[in-house]
Amino acid sequence: MEIKKVELPPLPYKYNELEPVISERIMRLHHDKHHLAYVKGANSALEKLYKFRKGEIEINVREVLRDLSFHMNGHVLHSIFWKNMRKPEENNSPGGEIGDRIEKVFGSFENLKKEFSASAKSVEGVGWAILAKDEENYLYVLNIEKHNLMHIAGFKPLLVLDVWEHAFYLDYENNKASYIENWWKVVNWDDVEKRFKE
Repeated sequence: MEIKKVELPPLPYKYNELEPVISERIMRLHHDKHHLAYVKGANSALEKLYKFRKGEIEINVREVLRDLSFHMNGHVLHSIFWKNMRKPEENNSPGGEIGDRIEKVFGSFENLKKEFSASAKSVEGVGWAILAKDEENYLYVLNIEKHNLMHIAGFKPLLVLDVWEHAFYLDYENNKASYIENWWKVVNWDDVEKRFKE
């Protein structure tokens, strides 16, 4: 019997490379503290399940699975989020196959941007806006509360935006709309394209 462990992935850029859109201070807190907490939470749940399977401990299975879902989704979504971003670029827009697919499904990149941004602004409390695809490469804009509510099974996230306050509050205070608008400058469309083709 084996136990799985997850690890905090390194950022694919320097902490200050997304400035002025996202500050170094936020990136250090967000990656080194918040994401690390999800990694620790997922590993703790996995360890409890491992010990339960070996008969070493009794657990509340529902409670542990809820913790695993919350923390593992936090880890997975943050791992995508870091790769989904790069150095800021004005007039940043998708090209390639993902650009064509966005045009076909949404009519234009501006239409996707409008729908995705509205989704991000409408998240109640804490959560994510997500561009995902189904098995037939149809694209959907979704929002997920927390990390694990309103999830659609089998859909692959391509582009994710963290709208928990820890992702923006130190820079934007309560102006979430400004954070969302500026975030489009750091979207790494090459990574989105890669995820779309996988």
